[in-house]
Amino acid sequence: MFSLFRTARVRTARVRTARVRTARVRTARVRALPPTSAHPPARTTARTAGRAAAALAAVVAVSVTAAGAQPAEAVAQVVSASPAAGSPPAASTPVVTGRHTGPQIHRFLAWFYGDHGPTPRQREQNVSAFLKEKQDQNPGQDVILCAQNVPQDIKVGPVTVAQSAGFGWATVTAYWADGTTSTSTAYVALDSRPIELHDVVCAG
Repeated sequence: MFSLFRTARVRTARVRTARVRTARVRTARVRALPPTSAHPPARTTARTAGRAAAALAAVVAVSVTAAGAQPAEAVAQVVSASPAAGSPPAASTPVVTGRHTGPQIHRFLAWFYGDHGPTPRQREQNVSAFLKEKQDQNPGQDVILCAQNVPQDIKVGPVTVAQSAGFGWATVTAYWADGTTSTSTAYVALDSRPIELHDVVCAG
């Protein structure tokens, strides 16, 4: 009888030990599971960000390629359009240097025409080859003054400059002895060296 009771106690102890081991195994497995968090692991975040950047670049490349530009240039433009925080503002587009300005052209025309028209030396040294050829083709007319007489006075109006066209021009008004006036438009090439009268268009 005693041996049966002892055997039962041994079996009960073994069952308890097995249950404890099973509980420990379950606890270890639970601890081994990755923690649930609102923030994914760094590797997953980096991978997602990389995929998003690649998708954005692909969209930009496709849209710009359809417009005829290079994808690499488009991506560079998108990046450059967003300056870093704290960077100074970009400078304005520089003006074309080395060209004659409006005031310079006005001073030249006022000096060239004077009060009664240019001198023979000015006609030779300060007139373009184009205008000289035009004068040779019209020997009976003064293509600079648009007349055959000498004016009593000459006034040069405001100068208009067109950088895209490469010219500046002004209206020149001549006053005649009979009280009448005539106008013409004098053109100066912005890149001429030295500055010279390029052409004259007579009114009418």
